[in-house]
Amino acid sequence: MTIAVVSHIRPAYHGRMHARIEREDGVNKPRRGVTRRSLLVGGGAAAGLVLGWAVWPRRYGPNLALGPGEQLFNAFLKIATDGRVIVAVPQAEMGQGVYTSMPQILADELGADWRTVGVEPAPINPVYANTLLAEEQAREQLPAWLHGPGEWVAREVAIRMNLTITGGSSSIRSFETRLREAGAAARSLLCMAAADRWGIDWKACDTEAGFVVRGDDRLAFGTLAEAAARLTPPDDLRLRDRDERTLVGRPVPRLDLPAKVDGSAQMGADIRLPGMVYASIAHGPYGDAHPVKMATAAADETPGVMAVLTNPGWVAVVGTNWWAADRGLEALAVEFETRSPRPDDGTVRRALAAALDKGEAKRFVEHGDPDAALAGQGVVAAAYSVPMIAHAALETLTATARFGDGGVEVWVPTQAAPMARAAVARAVGLDEGRVTIYPTLVGGGFGRKTEVQAAVEAAIIASKVRKPVQLVWPRREDIQHGRFRPPATARLKAKLGPAGAIAGWSARIAAPSTNAEMMARLTGGAQKSSYGPDRGVVEGAAPPYAIAALAVEHVEAVTGVPTGAWRSVANSYTAFFTESFVDELALVAGLDPLSFRMQALSGQPRLARCLQMAASIGAWQGGEPGTGQGLAAHSCFGSHVAMLVEARIEGDQVKVPNVTAVVDIGRTIHPDIVRQQVEGGILWGLANAFGNGISIREGIVTAQNFDGLGLPDLMSTPEIRVEIIPSELPPGGAGEIAVPPVAPAVANAIFAATGKRLRHLPLRLSDT
Repeated sequence: MTIAVVSHIRPAYHGRMHARIEREDGVNKPRRGVTRRSLLVGGGAAAGLVLGWAVWPRRYGPNLALGPGEQLFNAFLKIATDGRVIVAVPQAEMGQGVYTSMPQILADELGADWRTVGVEPAPINPVYANTLLAEEQAREQLPAWLHGPGEWVAREVAIRMNLTITGGSSSIRSFETRLREAGAAARSLLCMAAADRWGIDWKACDTEAGFVVRGDDRLAFGTLAEAAARLTPPDDLRLRDRDERTLVGRPVPRLDLPAKVDGSAQMGADIRLPGMVYASIAHGPYGDAHPVKMATAAADETPGVMAVLTNPGWVAVVGTNWWAADRGLEALAVEFETRSPRPDDGTVRRALAAALDKGEAKRFVEHGDPDAALAGQGVVAAAYSVPMIAHAALETLTATARFGDGGVEVWVPTQAAPMARAAVARAVGLDEGRVTIYPTLVGGGFGRKTEVQAAVEAAIIASKVRKPVQLVWPRREDIQHGRFRPPATARLKAKLGPAGAIAGWSARIAAPSTNAEMMARLTGGAQKSSYGPDRGVVEGAAPPYAIAALAVEHVEAVTGVPTGAWRSVANSYTAFFTESFVDELALVAGLDPLSFRMQALSGQPRLARCLQMAASIGAWQGGEPGTGQGLAAHSCFGSHVAMLVEARIEGDQVKVPNVTAVVDIGRTIHPDIVRQQVEGGILWGLANAFGNGISIREGIVTAQNFDGLGLPDLMSTPEIRVEIIPSELPPGGAGEIAVPPVAPAVANAIFAATGKRLRHLPLRLSDT
């Protein structure tokens, strides 16, 4: 099977931009207490690993391409005879820093000189499956006594499904141990090769700064690479102790930045192929559209236009350059008909309301007897809602496809390369082995680049024109046909017990079944109008507080508008529901919001510490009327965060001058990257709080560009203070943790400033 890798990012002197791979295999997930037989790194140079279970026996081997002088050590690492250390990263680089933090983990365990470390995207291979996502689903859905076997099954299924996907703030969490073991295995091999030359016990050797050392003796990695790669790692690997690690926890220079600065980094639209043509695309309104009328002659008369192509649901124009193709598309003036009713704002609202009031719900979280606890008088209730919102990535969807005798090649910025390959194969009728995916750097993903639309459409267009084609979605299409964060409404109820304790809590959330819908799209499953209740839709809706009786349930709302993953997924709205309601309960209890939360966080010491520190650093004044201060706390993706936000009211406008965030993400690999991700997440949270929701008329999204989305700008960006709590606990996610608490903290600050409780996003004083 032919797979390919591109966009070799080169710090120092790493020169290749494309590497081709000639076969596909894979490797199984590692375990602590590492032995040669349980190692996830290929079992040595290229031997692969036979799984030691009776069922599903499989052999997986590394399939990294080797350039001149490069020696294969395992599925994550090559070392060249000139001293270069090349780390293969299976996660998409979207600006979140995985092309630095993941090599940093391996290089630290290896004992490499950071100046010699380079990175390249890993090939498609089950060895790189993101098993953590599957294991987390198993833990959520199974009783505790089944967690062990359930996680094993989930892990094996993920490997065999080749579930290599970037999402859920899982990159470090899923791969830290595997990368450490890969580095430790290579370190052992290098020490063995050096010990052979010195005639000593290899365990007397160590590595530092790119050398194997023993006293005053030193041998460079490059000198030993060829001999070391032929050896077999020991049965037991020793991972470095914390005080031996010299790179992890430091803000080392990012490996992806030099290429981004000098222009050699390749984003999706940077691909150029001989004889390439360009395409722009238009999709029909929501409601199962198909093109019925178009001014083909007008398009043909547009200079540079070469072809007009129709497909169910869309029309594309091909030109000698993209500007010509897009002008031709406008001249085409295509008209669509829909086979189903076209949704609009009113139908979406009614679908949500009907589901919330009368829909059949499934209870995904329950303990105690919430129905009994919430019976009788004294129940506090509130309703909340959030709209659909766009991803608004700087890079619109794009892909480049080329057909040849061997099949089709596709260059695409993707968060899920195996799924993109499978979708292209289905679309053009080829075996997956004849589809080559070249993953480029991603210019903003946030869940949107998990989808496979652009890769499929580019391949279809290329198959028709029989030329290399680069498809770039116009900005209007990228906004109007996004896979939006789903709209959601919630009805929350609670009752307080003695001393302000929470005796009962229920959350009923109506929203589309986004996770089920998205997985059907990605795996080629049948598209349905209804998928039933979806656990992922209520992720983060179970409060972290001590609650005697709790229920969280989802009822599906069918809106007719496709939805998808958005940064922090369901947490972006469940935290708004929960943390706003907690403030309302504090008022009923007669306690300030901080005290109310702290007494209920007795079982969550990490989150309680974040909250206490945020209040201290942000100079919390007790939530008194007129202070304009709001708090919110949330846990997700293995991390914890608390925020204190200040709001200032100017006329009918809300200004946010200050945001204080305290995060506990466990062990920090690269502190500057964590800080950048938290700061970026706060800006996304502000967009969630204040940005315009997606509005639809007659099946068409009204926004055409960024100016229709009401996004925050530089002038409205607050002063942001971020405190990272030092920890040696297992790492959590950093890329999404800061998004969820922003909107509720702002809403709570508005209440403190004005006495007005805003329960619906976007936050508008005019709505009260």
